Amino acid sequence: MATLFYSYMPDYFSLTDILCTEERISCKVEVTLPRLGFLDLSSESEDLKSDTKLELPLWLAQPLNMARETIVSVDVPKTYKEGYREILLADACTVVLNKWNPYYYELGMYLKKFNNRDCEMIIDSLLLTFRSRFRLVMDWAQNPVSDPTLNNLLPRLERDLFLAGKKSKIQLNEWLKKGSSVIETSQSAVNLKKRKRTDYELN
Repeated sequence: MATLFYSYMPDYFSLTDILCTEERISCKVEVTLPRLGFLDLSSESEDLKSDTKLELPLWLAQPLNMARETIVSVDVPKTYKEGYREILLADACTVVLNKWNPYYYELGMYLKKFNNRDCEMIIDSLLLTFRSRFRLVMDWAQNPVSDPTLNNLLPRLERDLFLAGKKSKIQLNEWLKKGSSVIETSQSAVNLKKRKRTDYELN
């Protein structure tokens, strides 16, 4: 399982990051782009004209939006807009986030960088959602009779936490079983104690 911090920070070698940035984002072209008309399948123009709407992968939309002169403006996915944020605020634990987006948290962290009114509210929504759902995910992980398919209902970050929690629970149970025997002093500690006693008697 990949280290959890890969879910938060862009990482060139992280498959999670690569898959997340493949998400297609609705964009509007702000300036005419010469010889890029082929990107708009509905147009026969050689150039990609301003005000054209199209979908671009996040990895391409981000640099075009953040250039010195904005080339494309970005419309955030609907699952991050106000109506959906209100659903999460009401009861985040009833939402199957994986259906909204398998990389819901990771994508949200990218979207905060765009110059968009909705983007300003995304981080607060992500934090509140995670706080609300964290205890539920951990309860599922610690419950030995929980449905093993539950992790398929969780977005990637929560799935990693769920699997890590189950693994820790198994390791704890194994340790507790081994710990039922009588604890004995290690031989090295016994030898050290004898050596100190000998030194004291010689003095």
